[in-house]
Amino acid sequence: MIGIIILIQLFNLQIVHGEEYREDSNTRLTREAKIEAARGSIMDRTGSLLISTEQGFSLEMYKTKVEDEDLNNSILIMTDILEKNQDEYIDEFPISIDPFEYHFDSEEKLAEWKKKNKIPEAASAEEAFYLFRDKYKIKTEDIKQIRQILAIRYSISTVGYSSKRSIQISKEIKRETAVQLQEMSNDLIGITIVTEPIRKYHMGSLASHILGYTSKITKANKDEFTSRGDSYEYENDDKVGQTGIEKVFEEYLRGEDGEKQIDMSVDGTITGEYTSKEAIGGANIVLTIDANLQRIAERALRDNIEKIRSGGFAEQAETKGGAVVVANVNTGEVLAMASYPDYEPELFYNGISQEKYDEYRNNPYFPFMNKAISPYPPGSIFKMVTAIAALDSGVTTTTEKINDNGPYYGITDEHANPPACWLYNTYGRGHGRLDISGAIQNSCNYFFYEVSTRMGIDTFNEYSKFFGLGRKTGIELPAETSGTLAGKEAAQNTSEKWWSPAKTAYASIGQSLNSFSPLQMVRYISMIANGGHKVDMTLVKNVVTANGTQISKNEIEEFVNKKLQVPEDTSQNFEFSQEHIEAVKMGMRAATDEPGGTAYSVFKNFDIEVAGKTGSAETGKSKEADVYAWFAGFAPYDNPEIAVVVMVENGRHGSYTAEVVRDIISEYFGMNVKDVVENMSARSEIESFR
Repeated sequence: MIGIIILIQLFNLQIVHGEEYREDSNTRLTREAKIEAARGSIMDRTGSLLISTEQGFSLEMYKTKVEDEDLNNSILIMTDILEKNQDEYIDEFPISIDPFEYHFDSEEKLAEWKKKNKIPEAASAEEAFYLFRDKYKIKTEDIKQIRQILAIRYSISTVGYSSKRSIQISKEIKRETAVQLQEMSNDLIGITIVTEPIRKYHMGSLASHILGYTSKITKANKDEFTSRGDSYEYENDDKVGQTGIEKVFEEYLRGEDGEKQIDMSVDGTITGEYTSKEAIGGANIVLTIDANLQRIAERALRDNIEKIRSGGFAEQAETKGGAVVVANVNTGEVLAMASYPDYEPELFYNGISQEKYDEYRNNPYFPFMNKAISPYPPGSIFKMVTAIAALDSGVTTTTEKINDNGPYYGITDEHANPPACWLYNTYGRGHGRLDISGAIQNSCNYFFYEVSTRMGIDTFNEYSKFFGLGRKTGIELPAETSGTLAGKEAAQNTSEKWWSPAKTAYASIGQSLNSFSPLQMVRYISMIANGGHKVDMTLVKNVVTANGTQISKNEIEEFVNKKLQVPEDTSQNFEFSQEHIEAVKMGMRAATDEPGGTAYSVFKNFDIEVAGKTGSAETGKSKEADVYAWFAGFAPYDNPEIAVVVMVENGRHGSYTAEVVRDIISEYFGMNVKDVVENMSARSEIESFR
């Protein structure tokens, strides 16, 4: 009975309705397509969007069984709509008409191209143009229309497409274009409008070194994902984070793609579409930075660099860029981080032009480099570490006064010339008797030569390590460097491979092999401001998944440390006397608040009491040597909230950069500072370390 039923059904399918079903099956195609997940947004601490994903449209075409004439007419209608709405479309055809002159776009490899396309070697551009017209059986005589059709037909033949795999004709088309194309779908063969997420960078180049950019996945990306065991299956046209937060949090931001099925007749008409798997959007990331403060920091840094270049201070110098970092002294949250020059992240999303890329790549000031996490010799802003180490280790006291009377003879190296303070090198005299606060206020090298010689490099370095110097901060950015802490270990990587008391003396003032990033320096200044307590630097406040679940701080920290290979903090812990901390802070306040302080002229009429320190680190012995100009400070003095560190490459003198800090503090505290007078005639007092 079962067999009889099956036979009857087969007879019904094959004989009674066979022709109907065959016709129906021959006119239907089912294709699977990806629904791309919306990448997560990135916001500042106030919720302002820095990067988001918006709905966009692209135009794709599948291969269909139609005559050349029908295909050409369809292409003409399609390109007319695109051109009318000023949407670009794929065009790799190498012959241009202007307006009736035919010419090859490039002579390079022209002979090879002709041979590949079976074009006579002696054929002119016009002759080749019409050979392609005949090849694709284009009937119109309108040259412009022929060129439109050739653009698509040639791309189809070179890129390739099929009934299962489409070719992208145009990306990021306007909504009105998508609507018009949809309305004309009965006359357009094989086309489909694809809804896709588009990455939008809402504030231009703002925070570009923090945010980073996304672009098409590369083989290097795939190798990196494989090496760390990422099993997520990327496709060749997927976009992935290449730098900054976009790269570090790729796994959270990318989301999970969905799937849909498209039913289409053989002539290209879509007959049905449905979702088989929903896409899941990526997680949103809330940063610790404030967009307004970030904008002020970037502008203040840029203006300061240009002012130094133009001779706006006592001298002119060819500055090469710089960085500034602002942090909460108690939490370690980075409120602003700027590196100059910067770049436009959005240019990379759909492929940056070669011209623009070459412009960035050939810029001698390295716009792709995040200078805020790159190491530089710190100069005198390092002296507070020496001061606290000397006080806490007992080699000096808050009341001891050391007499700076010129060259320092406390170094016994056989070949070492006695060093002297910058004041002696400039004016031929010493500072006289100074306590530790006065030594910081006047940036007296002699004082720090003496106390560091008493300590020795081993003791000295234990305190430097406590402040996180020579070690990654663990900030959530790729390419952070650990820098170098001067000492016996670092000396093993030099040609001399030995350490000496003279090198200890130079290390105590931020020279020798010392090299730290502005981010490391802002952490250490924060620790001075908060009374000597460690802080962990961070750029990420929250990570929230698409369903609203907030990722725990521990999970984020573990994820970042593993991905960026951040070493564990093994430094010795210290609990400092607040008397010692206060003595150091008093010296920093005097540098900005009392006549004779190295930054007094910038802050003398300021409404907020700022503690600060200038630094000028030379990189060589010649007069043309670069000088890294630093200023480090915190505010308010009595109840510190923020620390700010600025560095300008070849900025000549630390006091020149102090106004960057002043402008940032003004913005942070909502001030409107007036009548700030700078002494433009003051002689430059470069702190010389030779």
